[in-house]
Amino acid sequence: MRVDDFDFELPEDRIALRPARPRDSARQLIVAPGAEPELSDDIVANLANHLRPGDALVFNDTKVIPAQLEGTRERNGSVAHIGVTLHMRVAADRWRAFVRPAKKLQVGERVRFGAGEGNTCFAGQLDAVVVEKGEGGEVEFAFDLSGPDLDIAIATAGHVPLPPYIASKRGEDAQDRKDYQTVYARHDGAVAASTGGLHFTDDLLKRLREMGVEEHFVTLHVGAGTFLPVKVDDVADHHMHSELCDVDAATADALNAVRARGGRIVAVGTTSLRLLESAADEIGIIHPMRGPTDIFITPGYRFRAVDILMTNFHLPRSTLFMLVSAFSGLDTIRRAYAHAIANGYRFYSYGDSSLLFS
Repeated sequence: MRVDDFDFELPEDRIALRPARPRDSARQLIVAPGAEPELSDDIVANLANHLRPGDALVFNDTKVIPAQLEGTRERNGSVAHIGVTLHMRVAADRWRAFVRPAKKLQVGERVRFGAGEGNTCFAGQLDAVVVEKGEGGEVEFAFDLSGPDLDIAIATAGHVPLPPYIASKRGEDAQDRKDYQTVYARHDGAVAASTGGLHFTDDLLKRLREMGVEEHFVTLHVGAGTFLPVKVDDVADHHMHSELCDVDAATADALNAVRARGGRIVAVGTTSLRLLESAADEIGIIHPMRGPTDIFITPGYRFRAVDILMTNFHLPRSTLFMLVSAFSGLDTIRRAYAHAIANGYRFYSYGDSSLLFS
């Protein structure tokens, strides 16, 4: 398929720059299956009306870190300023990152992040050495700190990596550190939120539990590759960046039991769906999994583990728009998105929600 097949026009004023308040007051478009899909308008707070006792919600409990860093490199008396977005931790002291402009760095050079002076023990000061350069502006850094000490330094020196379509319109602020995080986030490591879950509140979770909907947690540390545009013409030529993920044995067993007794698996966010599909075998049995996944889902993919997907509205020509087109059918998604645009839905990370039934 051509990337052009996944294009659509979105008015600029439909891009949400702040989330709905309260979170579960966001609108939700219900997309039922069929040749002529049934589209109905609701809000996330009414999610229980569309689920059944015995269904299972699967959440990605990754936690966004302030992974955007500004640094300087000195060479022969000249100073170059660079922007860095961490996207995958590969060791206690090492991160892979996307760098702008990467051409200003050479292997072996030292980069200084943060505003402090002197050595790395000062608050906000963090140094790293370039150990490898890859394609597309990717660089691997070895930091002077390691483990929890490195985590603290990154949290001090870094900024929340807001998506480009928000960052180009306003700066990151203290409110984003709360807004760009799910209420159930546990495990540090993501550089982008699992935005399908941003709509949940503690009260909504409580009401869903009380009606008999199970909740389970998996972890996929969303990488900065989620922001990268698709630059090829043919979808088959696109390369997905790997992301680290984890499904433990107890969760896999519980989800298999849900489906065995007729319950439905509801993936909250495309990251949860991608992880579950990565962990499932050909007959839909979910297995424990820990490590990287680079699964790329496009129309023609046969879903094995997920029955319902709750997700936001995605960018045109993006891998996520391709994924939802695979889940519901391209024609159905085109009609759903046209309905959302015509009826004032808010798009992207801080935008409204959709509930897609396979």
